[in-house]
Amino acid sequence: MDKKICVVGAGRWGKNHIKTLHELGCLAGIVEANADVRAEFKEKYPDVMTFANIRDAIREDFDGFTVATPAETHFKIAGFIITHKRHVLVEKPLTLKASEARRLKELAEENNVNLMVGHLLLFHPAIRKIKKLIKKGKIGKLEYIYSNRLNLGTVRTEENILWSFAPHDISIFQYFIGSLPVEVISRGGAFLQPHIHDSSMTVLTYPNNIVGHIYVSWLHPFKEHRMVVIGSKGMFSYEDSSDDKNILFYEKGIDWIQGEPIKRDGPTEVIPYEKKMPLTEELKYFAKHTNGEPIKIADAQNGAEVLEILEKATESLLQDSGLRDTGLKGKDEIKKSYFVHESAVIDENVRIEKDTKIWHFSHILSGSKIGERCNIGQNVVIGSDVTVGNECKIQNNVSVYKGVTLEDGVFCGPSMVFTNIYNPRAEIRKMDQVRLTLVKKGATIGANATVICGITIGRYAFIGAGAVVTKDAPDYALMVGNPANSIGWVCECGEKLDNVLKCAVCSRQYKKGANGLVEIDRS
Repeated sequence: MDKKICVVGAGRWGKNHIKTLHELGCLAGIVEANADVRAEFKEKYPDVMTFANIRDAIREDFDGFTVATPAETHFKIAGFIITHKRHVLVEKPLTLKASEARRLKELAEENNVNLMVGHLLLFHPAIRKIKKLIKKGKIGKLEYIYSNRLNLGTVRTEENILWSFAPHDISIFQYFIGSLPVEVISRGGAFLQPHIHDSSMTVLTYPNNIVGHIYVSWLHPFKEHRMVVIGSKGMFSYEDSSDDKNILFYEKGIDWIQGEPIKRDGPTEVIPYEKKMPLTEELKYFAKHTNGEPIKIADAQNGAEVLEILEKATESLLQDSGLRDTGLKGKDEIKKSYFVHESAVIDENVRIEKDTKIWHFSHILSGSKIGERCNIGQNVVIGSDVTVGNECKIQNNVSVYKGVTLEDGVFCGPSMVFTNIYNPRAEIRKMDQVRLTLVKKGATIGANATVICGITIGRYAFIGAGAVVTKDAPDYALMVGNPANSIGWVCECGEKLDNVLKCAVCSRQYKKGANGLVEIDRS
C-alpha cells in the first residue's frame, strides 16, 4: 500500500500502530518525546523518520497521522494536525469532552480532511459479521444487547472503568443500533481509589424499545469479553476471550401463540467468519482513506456520540454515588424541576426530566420517560413504557400509546392520532401484537393526522394536517392526503424546499440520500 503514515506516540498502544503500519508498508514516521524510546525505534526501523515533536513532523509530506498519546493530549494534537490539512486517526477516546470532539469534527470539515477515531472493534471481523446478519434479519427485530468486559487490572489512575473499557462497547452498540439512546443510567462502585470507579453497570434505552447493558470491571477473577445480541427470532453470542472465538447463533426465544408465551428452543449454529486482525483492518482502512474519500466507519460523528453517551453515563454514575460536587441539584430537587398541573395524573415509575411542563387533565402512565424541556398539552395521555425525547411538543387531545417512541424535537399537533395495534378487536386481547412506531428527530405531525402503527417517520419529515400515514415517511419528506404521499420536501426550519432542494429562508441546501434527503455541508 503506497501510503506514508506517521505515528504520534510510541507508548503501550502506539507501538502496535508502528508494528502494524510497518507490516502494511505504510510506516513513514514516528513522533516520540522520549529520546531513548525514539532511538530504540530508529534502530529497529532505520528507514523511518523520527521526531521529538509534532511541529517538526508536520513539515514532512505524510499522507496521514495516527495519534496514540494520552487521552488528555488528543484535542490539542489532533487539532494541530487537522489545521495543517492532514488526515488523522485518533485513538479512543477521541477527546475527554464531547464538546471538544464536536469541535474537532467541525475543524475537519472546515479543512476538508478525514478525522477517524480508533474504535477498534468496529473493524473486528466477528462484530462486522454480526452487524451484517442483524441487517439481513437473521435474529428478527433487534431487542436487547449486553456486553461484559471484565478483567483483573490494568487499573488506571487517570480515568474510571467507564472511560477505560466502555467506549468499545458503546461504539458497537451505536454500530448495531444506529440511534442515540434516549436514556442512560449507570451504577457502580469505587473500591481501590476514591472517586474512581472500578466496576460499573450501564443500562441504555434506545428508540424502538431496544435496551442494552454494559458491565465493565477491572476487579474480576477472570477475563471475560462477551457480547450477546437478542432478537425476536434468535440470539447471537460472541466471546472474544474464548479460545475458539466462535459466533454462535441460538434459534431460541419466546413466541406468542393464541395469546400464550411459548418457549422456542431450536438448534445452535456456529457462524463462520474470516478471522482477521482488527488493528490491521482499521489501519488499512484509514490509510486507504487518506485519499480524501469520506470515512464511513468510526468517523468523527461516531466518536462524538460515544463521548456524549459516556458523559451521560458518568453523570449518572457520580450522581448516584454522591461523588459529584459540581453544584448539580440533588435528587429531590431534580424531581421538582418540572411543572405538573394539579389536575394532571402522574403514575408511579415515571421519569420526567427538568423544565418539562405537563398541563390540565393529562395522564402519564407507569414506565414512561419524558425528556427535558417538553411541553405536554391538555388532555394528553402518555401510555405505559413510552419514551419521549427532549424538547418535544405534544398538543391538546393526543394519546401516545405503548409502542410509540418520539425522538428529540418532535411536534404532535392537536388531536392527531397514533395507533399501536394493526387490526384491533374489543373482544380479543392483542397487546402482544403491538407494532412499534418511531418518530425521528425534529419531525412534525399536523393536527388531526393519523399514524398507522409499525412505521417510521423520518428526521424533520412534515406530516400535513389530516393526513393518514400508512407507510414510512422519508427524512425531510412533506406528506399529505389519505393515504399520505410525498408531495415535496421541507427544510429543517420547516419551510418547503425549492426544485433544487434549497431553502429560501435559511439557505440550507440538501441532496437525495438513501433515506430521503441529507443536508449538504455549508462549510
